[in-house]
Amino acid sequence: MTSDTIHLDEKSQRLQPKYEQNFSASYQPRVSYHYNPKVSGYHYGVRHPMKPFRLMLTDHLVIAYKMYEKMDLYTPKPATQEEMRDFHSDDYLEFLKRVTPDNVAKFSQQLKQFNIGDDCPVFEGVYDYSALYTGASLDATQKLISGSSDIAINWSGGLHHAKKFEPSGFCYVNDIVLSILDLLRFHPRVLYIDIDLHHGDGVQEAFYNSDRVMTVSFHKYNGLFFPGTGDLNETGIGKGKHYSLNVPLNDGIDDESYIRLFKSIMEPLITSFKPSVIVQQCGADSLGGDRLGSFNLNIKAHGECVKFIKSFGLPLLVLGGGGYTPRNVSRLWCYETSIMTDCTLDSKLPEELPFRNFFNPDYSLHPNLGDKLDNRNPKKYLENVKMKALEHIRFLNGAPSVQMSEIPPDFKKLTAEEEAEINELNDEDRMMIDARDEARAGELVD
Repeated sequence: MTSDTIHLDEKSQRLQPKYEQNFSASYQPRVSYHYNPKVSGYHYGVRHPMKPFRLMLTDHLVIAYKMYEKMDLYTPKPATQEEMRDFHSDDYLEFLKRVTPDNVAKFSQQLKQFNIGDDCPVFEGVYDYSALYTGASLDATQKLISGSSDIAINWSGGLHHAKKFEPSGFCYVNDIVLSILDLLRFHPRVLYIDIDLHHGDGVQEAFYNSDRVMTVSFHKYNGLFFPGTGDLNETGIGKGKHYSLNVPLNDGIDDESYIRLFKSIMEPLITSFKPSVIVQQCGADSLGGDRLGSFNLNIKAHGECVKFIKSFGLPLLVLGGGGYTPRNVSRLWCYETSIMTDCTLDSKLPEELPFRNFFNPDYSLHPNLGDKLDNRNPKKYLENVKMKALEHIRFLNGAPSVQMSEIPPDFKKLTAEEEAEINELNDEDRMMIDARDEARAGELVD
C-alpha cells in the first residue's frame, strides 16, 4: 500500500497490486481457476431467479483484484454427451439436446416425464449451458487427479439437485456427481461438503449406498422447504449406512452459530473418515439477504467455513451452486477465491471494476448481510443437532478399507497410457505435469 504523501500516475495506479499476499501461510497450494465466459451468456427467463450473469460479475471481480496472477487459468471445453452419460440417461440427454423454446410443443409428452416446468424451464441453449458448466468441473477434476493443482475452482459448477433422469431445482446436469465419479478412479474416499441453503439431494441420492463417498449437507430444513429432504435420519443404506450426514437448520442462523457448528462437526468427521480428496459446494444462497434465502450469514462467515476445510491441506475441488442476489454471489466467490490463493483484498471494490455501479451504494466487498431475520436456532436446538451429528460420526468407526479394484468403469477421460503414467509419477514429476498438458484448446496463457 502506498503512503498518502505519494501520488502515483495513472499507469502506476493501474499496475498497482490489488491484493496483499500472505506469505506466512504454512500451506501454499497450487490453485487453478476454470471458467468459460460463454456460460454467463445464457438466460433462464426474465422472472427466473437463476441468473448466469452472476458468473461474469464474479470473473470481473477476480480480474479487477488481479488474482489471476496467483492461479493457473483455464478456459475449459464443454463436456461431451459421452462424458455426461456416465451418470445421466441417454434419453434425458437427447431430450435436452433437441428441445428448444421454438419446438417445445412437439415434446409435450416428455415435458412431464423430464420434470420441465417453472423451476427448470426450456430456454435457448439449455444443453450447451449444461455442457459448459459440467465441462469446467470435469476439467478442474482432471487437474486434481493429475497433480497439477492442489485446489481447483469452478464457480459455474455445483448444481447439486440434478437427478439421473431429470433436472431439478434449476439444475440440469449434476456436474458434482460426474466429478466425484472421476475422483473415485484415483481416490479411495471422497468427502462431499455442501453449504448451500438447500439440501444437496442429487449428490446424496447418487451415493446413498456407497461407503467411499461421504456426503455432508448444512441446509435449511422444515420438511416443506425445497427439496423437502435432508433430515437427520437420512443416513444412507446398505454399504452406505452412516455415510450421509445432514445438518438441518432453521431460519436466521447467524455467523457465530454457523461457524461453531460447522467446525465442531467437520473436524471429527474428517479425522474419522480420512478422505483423500474433498469436494466443497459453496452455494451463496445461504448468505443473508439472498432472494430465496433465509439465513443471516455474512460473506466472511461463509468464507471461514471454506477456509477451515482448506486448512486440512487435502486436494480440494471448489464449486459454486445456488445464489440469487447476483452482486452478493459475486462478492462471496471473489472473496473465497482470495482465501484459496492466500490473498488479502481491500474491502473497497477496485475503481477499474466493470459494472461497478451494480454494487452501489457501498461499493464494498463486505456489506452487512446479517441481522435481517430473527434467529430461530436456539442454542439448545443447535447443541442437539451437534450431538446427533457426533453420534453419527462415531458409527463410522474409522475410515472404511477400500479395494481400489472396485472402481467405477473407465470414463474415457484419460487413455490407459496416461493413467499408467500418472500412477507412476513421483512428487517431483507431478510438479511438472502441467507442462506436459500443453496449452489445450482455449487455455489462457501469458
